[in-house]
Amino acid sequence: MPVPPEIVARVEELRKLIHRYNYEYYVLDQPSVSDAEYDALMQELRQLEAQYPELITPDSPTQRVGAPPATGFQPVRHALPMLSLSNVFTEAELRNWAERVMRLLKASNLDFVTEPKVDGLAVSIIYENGVYTRGATRGDGFEGEDVTANIRTIKSVPLRLYPPPGVMLPRVLEVRGEVYMNVADFERLNEEIAKQNEQRAAAGQRPLPLFANPRNAAAGSLRQLDSRITASRPLRFAAWDIGVWEGTEPPRYHHEALDFLRQLGIPVVPDYTVHHSVDEVWQACMRWQERRASLPFEADGVVIKVDDRTVYDQLGVVGREPRWATAYKFPAIEKTTVIRGVEWSVGRTGKLTPVALLEPVEIGGAVIERATLHNEDEIARLGVMIGDAVVVQRRGDVIPKITAVILARRDGDEQPITPPEHCPVCGAQAVRLEGEADRYCVNPNCPARLKASIQHFASRNAMDIEGLGEKVAELFVDLGLIQSLPDIYYLDWNRIRQLEGFGAKRVENLQRAIERSKERPLARFLYALGIRHVGERNARILAEQFVSIDRIERATLEELLTLPGFGPTVAQAIVTFFQEPRNREMIERFRAAGVRMSEERGEETRTRQGPLVGKTVVLTGRLQSMTRSQAEEALRLAGATVTSSVSRNTDYVFAGEDPGSKYQRAQQLGVPILDEEALLQLLRESGIDIPQETAIS
Repeated sequence: MPVPPEIVARVEELRKLIHRYNYEYYVLDQPSVSDAEYDALMQELRQLEAQYPELITPDSPTQRVGAPPATGFQPVRHALPMLSLSNVFTEAELRNWAERVMRLLKASNLDFVTEPKVDGLAVSIIYENGVYTRGATRGDGFEGEDVTANIRTIKSVPLRLYPPPGVMLPRVLEVRGEVYMNVADFERLNEEIAKQNEQRAAAGQRPLPLFANPRNAAAGSLRQLDSRITASRPLRFAAWDIGVWEGTEPPRYHHEALDFLRQLGIPVVPDYTVHHSVDEVWQACMRWQERRASLPFEADGVVIKVDDRTVYDQLGVVGREPRWATAYKFPAIEKTTVIRGVEWSVGRTGKLTPVALLEPVEIGGAVIERATLHNEDEIARLGVMIGDAVVVQRRGDVIPKITAVILARRDGDEQPITPPEHCPVCGAQAVRLEGEADRYCVNPNCPARLKASIQHFASRNAMDIEGLGEKVAELFVDLGLIQSLPDIYYLDWNRIRQLEGFGAKRVENLQRAIERSKERPLARFLYALGIRHVGERNARILAEQFVSIDRIERATLEELLTLPGFGPTVAQAIVTFFQEPRNREMIERFRAAGVRMSEERGEETRTRQGPLVGKTVVLTGRLQSMTRSQAEEALRLAGATVTSSVSRNTDYVFAGEDPGSKYQRAQQLGVPILDEEALLQLLRESGIDIPQETAIS
């Protein structure tokens, strides 16, 4: 029997009303109805949906309660990368950034938008035809995690968009912003956890950990496999940009994009403002800095963006940072405390790092008890001793660091910091290598090195093994379950199931994560191995150039030195690593476990024929036919290695309009400089399709 039209109309009316009242309550903080009136509307909607279940839709406000626990977060590839921001810390740095932008655009002045840098977790939210369809974390900027069910529970995020009259919705709208928690809500959450812990203690149960700060609380709440837990947390959302936009013409200006989102009832960052000069921008940064302590949320700076979005492609991206935006970071928060001792931690390479043990001090909402001293040279530079009163700083509100010693407070009882002659973990000799500032444990089987190596191997940008974190790594090493890295793939699961805290679901999730990691690209496996001086960039270049682990093993020092950015130190470290029999044996055990040992994309480019195969190229200037990222992708498909700096090993520099210092560097070194037409011709000869509408006639 069809649903009566009046019921359908009433359900739609209730949803619109509840959407409006949610916006007033959670975004504007100006409710126009009482809690009782709101609850009555929600109850009426629930009753109608129970009576007519065919009317229940995913965008209904009754569907925010959360779903049963998921088995894990699925990866989500962002259609457009979610980029990081460069930082400026002074007025001079801000002016240099703005002048560089205007110089690239040949503009005498620009409009900028400022907005507070809300300290939370960046996410992407997709609406299709006005209905919420997907939510994902930023992740590494290119790939995040699917948290659709969790974001659905955030009451300030509309599940359906109701545009005002005359406003057209794009078919696909990607909203980017921050999931965060207000300070007052964070404090109440910790109070609730503390009360639960009293009950748990009385029942003989382990206490739940308190959150360190609102950002950690927001991130931890959003990344719950059980979205019902997320639904119980006081999370909020503030949009700060748009991403994918399909179906209508996107706004030309950034402030118009935020205006549009606000019209749709989407919460946006507060008090965003357009400025017509750098002077105005700096004054706004100072005003936000003065307001910082009184804000209801935590903010660690001010984001500055060029208002005109049409110049974004022209300005391009450096690394993972757009040229058209930057962040002024508030000055580091400093406090004074006392050093009570020094520990020497052992990293995955065996490096010993001195860590100062501090009299606990609260800085920016976090209790700081430890701060790095980096190495022996830094200890000498500071002249620091055990017992000293010191200044501790959290630059950018993140990393605790000792910046100064208060000599006037010395009383003569201070003790010098003596570097250890033996590893504090395994007792092996600790040596300082000639020409280096660091001291190393010489034992490759040191348990501390292994624990740190496992954490690095399992980290998100390496093999991304969810559930194999610091505590689990320490436990498995201490129990002898992991005695070398490949043991990760040969774990005794029967024994693990007998461990306290390892129930069937946790074991199943960890097994699945380890199995999935076998298919990670070669570049991530190389990075995960922890070869000295081989970070993510160098690992990617090795994978693209040599295609397989076997070919890298055979690479000579001379071959490695031809790679962009590979000097003698890096090249020798790679050769030394693969010459070590224990490392080759380790790789064979990985191979036997089924870990991927070749780059599929590399296989394609290796067989490609064309003038760009094996060439090292650099792009500079503004291209007319395509964006910088499109050109880099086309060149890689053609078999070239694209680098960011010009050296004697560079084969070509492709120069568009207004080339920068790379152009002059190429002239100095005698590197061939080709124009955009030559670039397109070489791509055609390499078999790369150039879209007709972008090709230069």
